[in-house]
Amino acid sequence: MGTPLLGSITAITITSPALEKSLTWWQKLGFTEVMRSDFPFPWIQVSDGALLIMLRGDSNPYLALTYYIKTEQVISLLEAEGVTFAQKPKETDMVRRYRLQSPDGMNISLVLIPDGFIQPPGPTMLTMHQEDYFNPEKYVNKTCGMFGELAHPVKQLDASISFWEKLGFKVFSKFAQPYPWAIMSDGLAVVGLHQTNNFSYPVITFFAADMKEKIARLKEQGIDDYVEKGTGSIVLITPEKQHINLFKMGF
Repeated sequence: MGTPLLGSITAITITSPALEKSLTWWQKLGFTEVMRSDFPFPWIQVSDGALLIMLRGDSNPYLALTYYIKTEQVISLLEAEGVTFAQKPKETDMVRRYRLQSPDGMNISLVLIPDGFIQPPGPTMLTMHQEDYFNPEKYVNKTCGMFGELAHPVKQLDASISFWEKLGFKVFSKFAQPYPWAIMSDGLAVVGLHQTNNFSYPVITFFAADMKEKIARLKEQGIDDYVEKGTGSIVLITPEKQHINLFKMGF
């Protein structure tokens, strides 16, 4: 797809009131610690080999699709496309962070960083061979399966698609049933836009052919905050009060 417009490293940023507790929980889901620091605030990066999660020490619940950038050139490019920022850095800020929101409230942040951060090389569901979808041995994350999308509820699908296209995303698939929805990607992040009232918050979504067995093992490890979604699928509630779909393929 070429170089993503927003940057070459992306993560899902989630605030946590208790970083070590969060780390232990994410480790049960097949993630490992990548790096940590107390500057400019406490944070821990974790990854399952395909998806990068930035756990940031903060008691206020927050989730954002984050891109790490090395220059601020993309900011002027976005503004030329009519994109407005809800937050820009002050001259005194130690970290230069830009934040915008989708028409439906998804936080998207661009953070200027030095060298050191690395994009996980493993494939997501979007970049895996389809014949491998039903072969759990091919999954990078043996615990949760394939990362499929950051699902995002929207009020009007076509208007939302237009916004994400300004950020360099393209439609990979679009459907009318069971409601209007689409999968978009810039070749790095994967966002699912769902015109529905079935949920009202962004959800990290994994798929697996053997999800029923994976869920059973997670329950054995003490994962107990969840909502059943039929045979072989559940929604996990993270310690940070975010949501993770674990869906069986074909559900």
